[in-house]
Amino acid sequence: MSVADEIKEGLGEKITDWYEHAPKRIYFSVKPAFIKEVSSFLFKDLKLRFIIASAQQTKEGFEILYHFGYDKTGQIFSLRVMLEDKNNPQIDSITPIIIGAEWIEREIWELLGINFTGHPNLKHLLLIDEWPQGQYPLRHEHKHKRKEGKE
Repeated sequence: MSVADEIKEGLGEKITDWYEHAPKRIYFSVKPAFIKEVSSFLFKDLKLRFIIASAQQTKEGFEILYHFGYDKTGQIFSLRVMLEDKNNPQIDSITPIIIGAEWIEREIWELLGINFTGHPNLKHLLLIDEWPQGQYPLRHEHKHKRKEGKE
């Protein structure tokens, strides 16, 4: 059985969308409430390697992609979650499961304002400590303020 089949079988109804961009590049979505369970399944049970996470603001809210690699085949599985609360985006931290996620979660928190509940150390990583609270440089509204000279 392929790893893709193991993911589909192991997660079943938790998967809300599945897209194979290429044989070695697969995207699938789950609801934010399942992030810890799904990450644990991929990392601990299937032994996929956590590569990195990435995030962006979209019209719908905030999208986070957690990228996992299966080194035996070179496949990359990108787990997608969408946070629809634009004013208070939050999701459980996967750091208790995957310690290597600590810094990228800090970076996403700092630059986009997504709160990772249960994260052991949410503090500035890239920005200066004096950076104004509530100002997130990668949010769309921050870019508009910069263009208008209102920084």
